[in-house]
Amino acid sequence: MPFFSEKAMNIWYFIIGCFGITNKIKLDPVNDIVKIENGNWNSVGDDPYFLLDGKIISGWNRLSWDSISDNYIPLKLYWDDGDGYSEEKSVIFSGIPSGKVSYKTFLHVPPNTKGIRLDPGEGKAEFYFDNLRIRRISRISLLIASFRNFLKQRGIGYKHIGMIFSKVVNICRNEGVASLWLRVKRNLDINTNNVVSGYDSWIEKNKLMDSEIEEIKNNIEQFSYKPLISIVLPVYNVDEIWLRKCIDSVINQYYYNWELCISDDASTKNHIKKVLQEYVKQDSRIKVVYRSENGHISRSSNSSLELATGEFIALLDHDDELTVDALYENVRLLNVHPEADVIYSDEDKISTEGERFSPFFKPDWSPDLLMSQMYICHLTLYRKSLIDKLGGFRAGYEGSQDFDLMLRVSELTDRIFHIPKILYHWRTIPNSTASNTGSKDYTHIAGLKALESAVERRGIKAVVESIEDESNIYLTRYIPVGNPKISIIIPTKNMVSVLQKCLESIFEKTVYENFEVLIIDNGSDDPEVFNLYSYWEENEKSRFRVWPLNIPFNYSKLNNFGAIKAEGELLLLLNNDVEVISENWLTDMAGQAIRPEIGAVGACLYYPDELLQHGGVVLGLGGVAGHSHKHFPAENPGYFRRLKVISNYTAVTAACLMIRKEIFLEVGGLEEELQVAFNDVDFCLKVWSKGYNNLWLPQVKLFHYESKSRGYEDTPEKQARFLKEINWIKRQWSSVLDNDPAYNPNLTKDREDFSLGEPASVYINNIGVNRKNKLKQMEVKGEYSG
Repeated sequence: MPFFSEKAMNIWYFIIGCFGITNKIKLDPVNDIVKIENGNWNSVGDDPYFLLDGKIISGWNRLSWDSISDNYIPLKLYWDDGDGYSEEKSVIFSGIPSGKVSYKTFLHVPPNTKGIRLDPGEGKAEFYFDNLRIRRISRISLLIASFRNFLKQRGIGYKHIGMIFSKVVNICRNEGVASLWLRVKRNLDINTNNVVSGYDSWIEKNKLMDSEIEEIKNNIEQFSYKPLISIVLPVYNVDEIWLRKCIDSVINQYYYNWELCISDDASTKNHIKKVLQEYVKQDSRIKVVYRSENGHISRSSNSSLELATGEFIALLDHDDELTVDALYENVRLLNVHPEADVIYSDEDKISTEGERFSPFFKPDWSPDLLMSQMYICHLTLYRKSLIDKLGGFRAGYEGSQDFDLMLRVSELTDRIFHIPKILYHWRTIPNSTASNTGSKDYTHIAGLKALESAVERRGIKAVVESIEDESNIYLTRYIPVGNPKISIIIPTKNMVSVLQKCLESIFEKTVYENFEVLIIDNGSDDPEVFNLYSYWEENEKSRFRVWPLNIPFNYSKLNNFGAIKAEGELLLLLNNDVEVISENWLTDMAGQAIRPEIGAVGACLYYPDELLQHGGVVLGLGGVAGHSHKHFPAENPGYFRRLKVISNYTAVTAACLMIRKEIFLEVGGLEEELQVAFNDVDFCLKVWSKGYNNLWLPQVKLFHYESKSRGYEDTPEKQARFLKEINWIKRQWSSVLDNDPAYNPNLTKDREDFSLGEPASVYINNIGVNRKNKLKQMEVKGEYSG
């Protein structure tokens, strides 16, 4: 028996780690790897790996090393917990960057780890990899690291500590410590599984190679369509260094048929005119107008527009940068889809030191998400004829002038395409919008005004609200037009206490009155259940009915039967193991579901411990589908605040799903071959493929006591049925499962937390995949006015 216990040794190493003392790790080459000399290695096969020799303590550790490599090499870790190494206990946690670097990252070692194997790539390579050190750290150390990272990325000093500390306190008070922990990890590129996603590694893997650059240049020469793109750039008193980087990013574009239309909004700093005159002399494609008086960004942008002669307009801020292939990727799409009127791409932020961070990987065109936030943002390309028709930017919307423009443009066209690639770097300068979303309250007010104007302009019966403690995101509540009757369909069998809680919450908490509850009894034999039915039949004579259907459990058949019996214009599919939280749940769901362009409407469901169970369904997770942000704390805003806003998803769970009865019948109801699993995914995809938009509502909250009614897939029979249903859904919807238009191909399909995945190698825009243009059909029939 050792003199000190393992627990005591862990405490000791943790203490010395707090004092900055690190443990050196020896690399023991085991397979397909040969040491050359002095830290230089040669991978000689397809399966090179080391075993790590040294003291590694379970929990959070900081790992550091020195390396030199010509190419990026992914690093994959395997854990041995006593049962050996396996793929199930492995993760690509970081990588050896190209070039010469001293690298630091974070590593979470699982409990009971006996050994660690490290794989440097899966092929032949020569590289230097040495001075590997590990230091045990605490969560407080991670918090401090996140804090330092935050300051560094946004270029702000320690004088802002008070502001940040206040924000931390507010997060803890309003969202809980668990939510703060998630934010800390996301700032350090750590996902919910305690794996370092590593945006810097992602960038390295996604870097353009010389062969790709040559291919881009060849493609440009082969393009049959090379439209002139006018880049609109309003300028005012920006520091010279950022202005030069901005303009240089345009000059460095691989695609050459552009013009840069600059409007100087009566800048008072002397260097502005000097720099602009220099660039005008340098490149004939650069045009400048000098305004005689400061008119702010909308008027200045319109002055830039007056210079534009291109077929398309691109918007650029005076301290931001385009990627070198930004215009090329847009023209590449236009050569495939010349009908495109609007093209937007993904973006990230860039610090004053040139560090890229906070990548925003966006969904394909999502009209309801746009009614919640200006998610389109950068880089956006507009057909100039549409901008001219609208009269350009509107004064009075400064700070959200792009938002107002996009809302108005989207009323003229739905030919809106998305390029799922980072094509724009948004500079984080102290007090800029990119640096701190709370630094410009006027932008939030302008955005609210833009949305209210859109609601009025479109003739929509809706109210736009600000979201508490959040800036620049909004809640658009639609009012149920015509007070439609809602039929709530609840399949159930026995489980009297579960059903009682469900029914009590419906009848006692619901504000909306025009509804009926249809119980589809699936062979109950508990007398207490029938007593419960009698109670509600007596107390809710006009709003409660029971229909028996004694068949082997088939969720689809039960709901299809209920839909036939339903009297309501709207159907609400509801599990018996849910409990209503929000009193306006039916009002909000009906207001959305009655809209002619909307299909399935889903809700926000929580586990009893108030961790998120359903925030929308993401296709492709785990091979078929998974739930967005599963297990996130209730008040956590989610990935770019998706958990705070109404947004389009391709599918939502049928545990609480509202839809118009006519659409339910149009698509043939739920697929009865799918008895238990994925019938809701299939149903939503049938609705989506008809051209309707499905969406998820964050403000409609219910508890979901998941699987209480049927239990888990824990028998051979259930598992066989589950596998059959998986294969069925994959055969039917493989093209969409592989690329969910409401998600992004650069995000992970291994977890449900919207963290980074592998850089996508194939981009498919889903605007026309297996889908009809329902809105155009309705416009022809006069059912939809936009």
